Amino acid sequence: MNTFPLFLISIIFALWVSAIALVSVQNAAPVSLRFLVFESIQLPFGLVLAFSASIGLIAGAILIPLWGLPSASRRSSASVNAADEDDEFDF
Repeated sequence: MNTFPLFLISIIFALWVSAIALVSVQNAAPVSLRFLVFESIQLPFGLVLAFSASIGLIAGAILIPLWGLPSASRRSSASVNAADEDDEFDF
């Protein structure tokens, strides 16, 4: 696998974690989440933000295979197979 996409993903992830840390340090006040008539206990804003980001990343990692989106390896092998099939008809 190519190292540049992995490096880019690592940089984006590091920036995201740094942004969460910065926002959580600046906003240490406790917050409570409300949905319709339900209300959570009061938690620090940074903790709520970190949990939300983690749940989003996990949900995205779970839903991508369930949606059946083609991965990069399947796409590259499909394009190689298509190129091989085109070569059969060259005269």
